[in-house]
Amino acid sequence: MSIAGDYANFAARELRGVSPVYERLAFAVSADDELLDLLGTLPPAKRQPNLLFGVVRLLGGPVEDPAAFHDFTVTHWSAVDAELRVRATQTNEAGRCAVLLPLLAALPQPLALLEVGASAGLCLYPDRYAYRYGDRRLGAGEPVLECAADGPVPPTRLPEVVWRAGLDSNPLDVTDPADVAWLDALIWPEHAHRRERLRAAAAVAAAEPPLLVRGDLVEDLPALAAQAPAGATLVVFHTSVLYQVPRRRRDAFVDLVRGLPGHWISNEAPDVLPYGGLPDPPDAGLHNVLALDGTPLAWSRGHGQSMLWFG
Repeated sequence: MSIAGDYANFAARELRGVSPVYERLAFAVSADDELLDLLGTLPPAKRQPNLLFGVVRLLGGPVEDPAAFHDFTVTHWSAVDAELRVRATQTNEAGRCAVLLPLLAALPQPLALLEVGASAGLCLYPDRYAYRYGDRRLGAGEPVLECAADGPVPPTRLPEVVWRAGLDSNPLDVTDPADVAWLDALIWPEHAHRRERLRAAAAVAAAEPPLLVRGDLVEDLPALAAQAPAGATLVVFHTSVLYQVPRRRRDAFVDLVRGLPGHWISNEAPDVLPYGGLPDPPDAGLHNVLALDGTPLAWSRGHGQSMLWFG
């Protein structure tokens, strides 16, 4: 797909009804020849809308008005280009724990969690947050993660986590204001609740920082997994991460993780981790497929705001 097509598709599938500001902006960029030409000078992985919009916000640029966004980005292209080349979309959305929780709570306890693409590790604390599924609340912590769940009864207990570790090519530090500023810049403009959630989750992680390892998801995963304590169920998981990994490397990771002890939870778009015979998604929006050990079980939205069970 062309760069223009990527931006238009992003607007229609991910932003419609979720972020009107970014929907308008993504459609504008898809028709902006000057910006498209500039984006064309970047490596393909650095052209994505979330990355561009986050970098402009980090640099203090406007995103509410497409014309002002155009002028700022063109005028400050050298700075925007430099940031795009060294940054990655590391949206560390703690809300995704709400769709992981039913699987985590059902596995043999206690758990040793290992997140691939962990960013700052905020999704490594599913036992510390509280949850609301409709009118049912679980847990007493903060933040409270809300999820519209259609399917099985929500879990009645939180998982018991005795070890938590993350693997990332560029791990972020929740005690570093610059890293937290980048996480904040990646949150969509209207989503004040997600900014509050980021601050609350970052406080949880900062109080007991996880083990975060800089490394490759294939080369360095076995050694990190081997550090999990005996007697705990190892759970390797990832959510909205593998789209950034080339297909051949992605296939190598899948082969590797299937051979590890314990369990594997994936939460990725269906074109990233394909499955045969999936039912239709609930609507035209972009949904992830939540799967356990390679078996697809539910559709989920990217920030953990809803899930629809079919498995």
